[in-house]
Amino acid sequence: MSYTFIRPATDEDGPALKLLITEIFADYDNCHFVDEEFPELAHPASYYVALGGQMWVAESDGALVGSLAVGESLTPGVFELFKVYVARKARGQGLAWSMYNLATDLVDSREGHTLKLWTDTRFVEGHQFYEKVGFERVPVTRYLNDASDTWEYCYRLDAHDG
Repeated sequence: MSYTFIRPATDEDGPALKLLITEIFADYDNCHFVDEEFPELAHPASYYVALGGQMWVAESDGALVGSLAVGESLTPGVFELFKVYVARKARGQGLAWSMYNLATDLVDSREGHTLKLWTDTRFVEGHQFYEKVGFERVPVTRYLNDASDTWEYCYRLDAHDG
């Protein structure tokens, strides 16, 4: 087994993030990566810093195998998770948990009290992870009107509950 490490994302990680997301989407019916629907990947690190947050990536053998970003919402104390992805071959190694802990450390350092996220209704393994760490699904969905006809669930966690 190869060594995997987590590091802050850079703006140069955009192409590798696109590849990672494309590979993950391929596991789901009618789930397509369309470059124009992900403009933040042109400069991923700068994008999340501009949101008052940060992005991390997991790397193994020179390839990205995971990502997670966090940013501030318009509501004080509420932060949002974005781009939570782990390649199938890297799942079960604690990568999502480790990146999540980095995000919650940042949220805590900024006196955040709530985390939220939106997730594709097809990403059942991701939902299981969110629920395992304490998120609760909010009874609302949204439709993105994108190339994949994406419907998303909303999850929320009071950061001081867990």
